[in-house]
Amino acid sequence: MTKTIPRIGSRRNGRIGLRKTGRRIPKGIIHVQASFNNTIVTVTDVRGRVVSWSSAGTCGFKGTRRGTPFAAQTAAGNAIRTVVDQGMQRAEVMIKGPGLGRDAALRAIRRSGILLNFVRDVTPMPHNGCRPPKKRRV
Repeated sequence: MTKTIPRIGSRRNGRIGLRKTGRRIPKGIIHVQASFNNTIVTVTDVRGRVVSWSSAGTCGFKGTRRGTPFAAQTAAGNAIRTVVDQGMQRAEVMIKGPGLGRDAALRAIRRSGILLNFVRDVTPMPHNGCRPPKKRRV
């Protein structure tokens, strides 16, 4: 008869939630992706591992309300509230996209009490690469 191999990390071992609660993050990076339809805020540590994230859709906004500045402000507040509890004091902010939630998310981040090292715009700009799609005729 074969011997059963105990699975590491299974639910029976009771080791599921230990690592998530035990991490202290003094410094991190806040990525804000603001499109016209939604705003996604992701908080990572310095190495790039995701610690917390939120978006306007997960905050309960549906349809066209997801692209509003208020929805972006709520999403940024939700994402940052969890990392402030884990001890984050300093952060760098990377903003990407042309959406309405850029300024509102940055305002919510500033109000949270985290010291910002710098705010950088990382929106991808083509150096005359691909041909853009034809203009809409409305």
